[in-house]
Amino acid sequence: MPDKPQYVKRRRRPASPKRQPLKAGSDSKLKKVFAEIGRPVQRPFKPDLFQTEALEAIKHGDCLVTAPTGAGKTWIAVEAIRKIFDSGGRAWYASPLKALTNSKYSEFSEIFGAENLGILTGDRKENAEAPIIVGTTEILRNQLYDAMHRGEDLGTNFVVLDEAHFLGDEDRGVVWEETMIYLPGRIPMLMLSATIGNAGQISGWLESIRGRRCIIVEENNRPVPLYPLFLHPSGTLFPLLDKKSKKGGSRLYKKVLNFLKNTNDARRGGFGSSLPRMGEVLAVFRKYNLLPAIFFLKSRADCDNALLLCSEYRVEEEPERKAERKRRAMELIEKAPHLSDHKQLHDLVHKAVAAHHSGQLPAWKLVIETLMTEGCLDAVFATSTVAAGVNFPARTIAFLNSDRFNGREFVALNPTEFHQMTGRAGRRGMDNIGFAVVIPGRFMDTRYVSRLVFSEPTDVDSQIKINFSMTLNLLLSHSPKQVRELLDKSFANFQFKLRRKKKEKPAGSIRDMDHLWSEFIRHLDFLKQKEYVAKDDRLTADGIWASQLRIDHPLMVAEGFRNNLFPQSDPALLAGIMASFVNERETDEDSIHSKDVPEELEEAYLSIREGLRPFAKDMAAKGFLTPFLFMRPAMTIYHWASGRDWEDVLALWDSAEGDLAMLIMRTADNLRHIRNLNKVFPEAAGSAKKAMEQILRDPVVPALIAE
Repeated sequence: MPDKPQYVKRRRRPASPKRQPLKAGSDSKLKKVFAEIGRPVQRPFKPDLFQTEALEAIKHGDCLVTAPTGAGKTWIAVEAIRKIFDSGGRAWYASPLKALTNSKYSEFSEIFGAENLGILTGDRKENAEAPIIVGTTEILRNQLYDAMHRGEDLGTNFVVLDEAHFLGDEDRGVVWEETMIYLPGRIPMLMLSATIGNAGQISGWLESIRGRRCIIVEENNRPVPLYPLFLHPSGTLFPLLDKKSKKGGSRLYKKVLNFLKNTNDARRGGFGSSLPRMGEVLAVFRKYNLLPAIFFLKSRADCDNALLLCSEYRVEEEPERKAERKRRAMELIEKAPHLSDHKQLHDLVHKAVAAHHSGQLPAWKLVIETLMTEGCLDAVFATSTVAAGVNFPARTIAFLNSDRFNGREFVALNPTEFHQMTGRAGRRGMDNIGFAVVIPGRFMDTRYVSRLVFSEPTDVDSQIKINFSMTLNLLLSHSPKQVRELLDKSFANFQFKLRRKKKEKPAGSIRDMDHLWSEFIRHLDFLKQKEYVAKDDRLTADGIWASQLRIDHPLMVAEGFRNNLFPQSDPALLAGIMASFVNERETDEDSIHSKDVPEELEEAYLSIREGLRPFAKDMAAKGFLTPFLFMRPAMTIYHWASGRDWEDVLALWDSAEGDLAMLIMRTADNLRHIRNLNKVFPEAAGSAKKAMEQILRDPVVPALIAE
């Protein structure tokens, strides 16, 4: 992987001189490149060689397909599922994100018929007995837990794991690894992935634990060629790179290199610490036919500010296109009335530009995604998260920073992330060529990005970790000895042995069997101490129902129910208290007005917090993390569940509405697990069901999302 990017040090600088307007220009070497812009000749669809190879491979074993974004991996899944379906079999398609799952459900419904398709995301459970199921990977993993507990086989004949490189995701990779370990060997598995560096390693691991071949099908060529550009602060476009060197590397185009050499540190970033005037940038792109474009920005605030910087942008388009965009936008918003006065609607309709980030409501993001996909927009300003989970094609993508926020800190883009983002540039069947434009700024290391263009894809490393939910669910159907055998099958252990054999130092996330086993025993001992597991290593009655709490803090929630600390008869109170367990960010408690905290909520909140304090101390003493329960999320969700208007509740939350929507959706996920405890806590289960109905309403889940 390339060296870490270098940035301008944060220091006080004199005010920058007033910028001159960008004057659109291009280097003479780009004349031939720009001449290639256009639509390819429409021909009857013919699958690529790697697509037919993958279909053939599935006949003989598992198959791992690694290919660039947009190469056509979904076509392989559709044809493989069609073969299973036509023969009377059943198929499961697992994807990492609910939004992506909903999109695939709509796509597959048109192909196979809605009556033959079911969807399982937690939020949606429809036609669960259908021969083709589309769902999230977590749901598939949970079904494997249940099947093992009942001693049954999973009721499917074929599994597709989309975005299989999530195996290396720090937070969710454990779910992919568990799924691959638990899936019965008789069920063939098709894994679709972005290009990864160690496909052979993953294949070797799967063959060693599943007893069947795992055939790798690799495609390294993009379906649409990519040409990297550099936008000079004057408005002139240059090639980013010279011709590829004999050693296979890349070097900066001489004029770009001269610009970087001749720019002092205070101005090294080109456009400095602020965003360029985006309307002028769009005008440059329009002149050279580079639209539509996706701009990847550093933060949600930057995405919103980019829209403000389009105030002078004038859309040059046929009146029919604007009329169609307005008609389509109104048609979509009609299903989500709350969006009718959205503050960014004017920019969407009249300027054909939009911001897209996690601070927005899901319904608004879906409007933008739909309009962009249908060719109604010129530009979308987005954070890097859009690269992984949304089908968001464009002719051009533009980078304004060479790092991304991972939820905790800013880290350098790695090659896989970079190639996922550039994979959105160039629409198959619509573009002859795609473009990636580097826009220099304070947080852009141009040299670093230039090295990413031809860098090898990143290796995927195991992220498996032991937690209480895993421990409880494995003990439902396995003895500790059998759990040890399962952990011995882990990708982490496989990688550890491989690297030890090569005398290489294991990576930070990779742990050997001894480490995993000691972690399992540490969790097991605590569960025994708290009587969720008996001395004979079997789950107690409490352990059995606690295993169904497949949530972030199952033991804390289980202890709260075991000690009758939760408000079980009041749906709004239950929803509010559960929101405190879901919340992951520190909130400002000092600014809460006492009038906004009803007496019954305060009593319930203090009861659960004080009642669980001794248990939390015991957990912390053994080295386990416990959540800090804040009042603000409890107060906000309580009022929302009680029927207050969205704007009132949003004011109580005091943060972005997309964050509030996410809190509500995750609270509903937790309530869904409590609802499933109806045999043990029937009153709480009934309240959980009602609470879900009260919080999953417009604008969080309007008709636009539910359909």
